[in-house]
Amino acid sequence: MGDSDAAKPLVNGKMDNVDDEEQKLSVAKEELKQLTKQLEKAEDEKSRLQLAKLSAEDSKKEASKDLTALQQQGQRRQEEFSQTVKGIQNDISMLEKGNKDLMEKLKKNQAKLQAKKTESATLQQKFKIHVQIPEKKVKFTRKEEDSDDSGQHIKGVFTIAQRPSVLLKGGQALITFEEEKVAAQILKMAKCTVSCDKDKVHVKPKSLTLDPFVKFEIHLDVSTKTLSYSNVPFTLSEERMRDRLEISFSKPSRGGGEVQRVDYDKHTGKGQITFLNTGVAETLALKRKYSVDMDREVNVNVDLVYNYTLKKFQTFCGTPKRTILLYGIADFQDEEDLQDHLEIHFQKPSNYGGEVECIKYVSGGNEVKAFFTEDVAEMEA
Repeated sequence: MGDSDAAKPLVNGKMDNVDDEEQKLSVAKEELKQLTKQLEKAEDEKSRLQLAKLSAEDSKKEASKDLTALQQQGQRRQEEFSQTVKGIQNDISMLEKGNKDLMEKLKKNQAKLQAKKTESATLQQKFKIHVQIPEKKVKFTRKEEDSDDSGQHIKGVFTIAQRPSVLLKGGQALITFEEEKVAAQILKMAKCTVSCDKDKVHVKPKSLTLDPFVKFEIHLDVSTKTLSYSNVPFTLSEERMRDRLEISFSKPSRGGGEVQRVDYDKHTGKGQITFLNTGVAETLALKRKYSVDMDREVNVNVDLVYNYTLKKFQTFCGTPKRTILLYGIADFQDEEDLQDHLEIHFQKPSNYGGEVECIKYVSGGNEVKAFFTEDVAEMEA
């Protein structure tokens, strides 16, 4: 009884141990299961991370590749930019050099232009005619009829020919020979010794350059129907001024006639009246004054309308072939006596002279303007 009672607690104790072990085993299995799940998750995470790492490395490689490409592209762009800047700098240098050359050429051309202007001004002054042409009465000997003109214009052609001249100063003489060869022979000599009674005078010959001279035609056209007027004050409106002018110039009692056209400039007070018939303008022009009715009576200046045209303008300058200049002549005798001695000397063939056509000597302190006539046709331009 006692032994069986003792065995029962022992079996029960073993059973309790088995339950504990099974419980522990169950817990362990549960923990193992949990750990397995965690391990699987960890493996999955590890795989994901590895994949992410691989992807990141690929992205990094791709980014590095793109960066390298961008760096290379940037370097190329930098080189291209440098080349472009260098080219632009070269272009700028060439443009600056070209601009400098152009400025130098411009300065040279401006200097040449200024020289030409100076030369032109000198020539204009040289060839300018300072002549006061005197008034001269003109008598028309014949009239040429023009079927197209119907007597509305008086036309004339005047030829103006300036005689060539030279200023002869004291101690100088001009001598003109009959033949050119005589003048040429004298010009070859450095000096000539002229006997004057008991004295001798040394003279030097040289060729002569005449002052420029001109020849031109003036074609004059005078209207027989048109009258010019001036000194008309602007006191009314322009339209009324024209009306008053037409009315005034139409009055036969004042010598006027039927008006065809009125021209008036309010700024200058000048204008023209064209009559229907010829002769009216000529008659009024002879009076020089004409009475015009404005807001008051005004005397205006009237004249014919002259149209001038310059044609066939020719300029000459050169050296006469038969005339020479003698200079350095000592003034020790009467002017006429010394002139006679010069003519006698240069007329002798033994002195390489010839027949003298004309001679003029001017004593010291005097000046004479010598004019030429026939030698003009013998000039060398």
